[in-house]
Amino acid sequence: MEPQKNDPKNLWDWFNPKGRNVGGWAFILNRIAALGLVFYLYLHLFVLGKLAQGPQVFDQFIATAKSPLYILGELLVIAAALYHGLNGVRVLLTSFNIGVPQQKQMFYTALLLSVLGTLVFAVRMFTVH
Repeated sequence: MEPQKNDPKNLWDWFNPKGRNVGGWAFILNRIAALGLVFYLYLHLFVLGKLAQGPQVFDQFIATAKSPLYILGELLVIAAALYHGLNGVRVLLTSFNIGVPQQKQMFYTALLLSVLGTLVFAVRMFTVH
């Protein structure tokens, strides 16, 4: 028996952009950001575990963390956190029936602010040594 289109067990439907309106795109991006942040949480806990292995192991990790690829990963965390938080404000407002007719504009505003905030962080992260 094949899962129905709206069955939560069908994981692809959670991320399928086909036939979605702007609110659907906002929801898909929110899910992706949330999954990325959960992944980061576990990675962060793993890194904190390095502290228990002694200063030498942690110093080796810090040297690795200064690489451009690692900094890019941190930038993705910032982008996800900004978008997830700002879109969460949009969802909160519309849940209380505030700005429902303007939710498309609120989504675009949240997306724009997320991109601008991420660019500010990118400049700071890649230019400050």
